[in-house]
Formats: sequence, structure tokens, C-alpha cells
Amino acid sequence: MRGLQLAAAGERLSVLCLGAHSDDIEIGAGGTLLSWMDQGIRLDVHWCVLSGGSEREREAKASAADFLAAGASHRIETLEFRDGFFPEQGVQIKSWFEALKDRIRPDVILTHRQEDAHQDHRQVAQLTWNTFRDHLILEYEIPKWDGDMGRPNFYMPISAAAVQRKIDLLIFHFGTQRSKQWFDAETFRSLARLRGMECRAPDGYAEAFVARKLALA
Repeated sequence: MRGLQLAAAGERLSVLCLGAHSDDIEIGAGGTLLSWMDQGIRLDVHWCVLSGGSEREREAKASAADFLAAGASHRIETLEFRDGFFPEQGVQIKSWFEALKDRIRPDVILTHRQEDAHQDHRQVAQLTWNTFRDHLILEYEIPKWDGDMGRPNFYMPISAAAVQRKIDLLIFHFGTQRSKQWFDAETFRSLARLRGMECRAPDGYAEAFVARKLALA
């Protein structure tokens, strides 16, 4: 399998990260972000969490700062759209997306998968595509009890060290989530191992995405 390189060591890469909830970006793409920085890519990240507030907002900001500590620059933006009711808040969320489009010009966008079973995740994915028409969009996956894991077509091999770092940060920062049956190190490592097997990753681990549109230069 031939790899595609978005940026080389020392080059800058502008990344927009979109997550419905405070831990979504880290679960779906945290290893990819850590790996890019480990490769020497200078990341400029705009990190947006649409459903925050109180303790979960504090968790989101602290986690994002830790994940992006080795990046070139970052901006963390948290909003207070109501958890579980994104489709009912579609007009307000769409307006926020339109304003966001005027503020940033990312090289790549990391967002939710369109077929995700969670209604908030689907709303974010749909509005990402509605709003950003000329960008590379990679849709990440979130394991959950719904059993909605799909068939990805874009893989980011990650090192064993990056997997461990991702897991350590998730467990450390998201105390509000630790009581959930699926939120544990075994779940995160198992999915990374499965995706690593699928793309024959050197260390055996990977994160996977859906890439619906790619153009070769």
C-alpha cells in the first residue's frame, strides 16, 4: 500500500478539528495528531467542541492543550449547544458553521463520520460537508454500544508510543466518562490494533477514517 504524505517534517499543516462532545476528537483522531507532531510536522490547529459547559468544558480545554502541546499553534473553541439535541438546533449550528468558514482556511478537516449512529455526530458531519466544499475532509470513528463501526478507506499508522500516549491522556482528562462501560484502555487499544492490522501498520496500530473525496495533484 502506497502512503500519501500531507506534509513533511518542518512544514506547517493547518488542521480544523470538529467534535460534537468533549472527548470525540481525542478518541477519533488523537493518535493521528500526536503522530503528525512526532514526525516533525508543525501543526496549526483550530479545535472546536460544540457541546461543552461546566466540567466537560474544563476537561475539553485541558485535554486539547495536552494533546497539542508539541504543535506550532492552537486555538481551542468550546460552545454550549445542547448535548443530544443537535438536529433540533440545526439552524443555530449551521449559522455557527457559516461564521467559522469565514474565519479559517484549513488544509485538512477532521470531523465525525456521516453514518455515525449518534445524532449529534451525524449533524456535525453533514454540516462539515455543507460548509466546506473545497477541503480535504477526513471522517473519524467513535466506538460505542450502537455497534455502528463502518468500513473505513483511509488509514493513519501510529506508533505504539502514540497509542499509549493517547490512552493515557484520555483516561487522565475525562473523569466524567470513566464510568461508561466502553470508555477504557482496552477499547481504544483494540480498535487501533484492528485498524493497524487492516493497513499493515509497522507497529500494528492505526486510526481509520472515511475519505469521500480526494484529488491527486
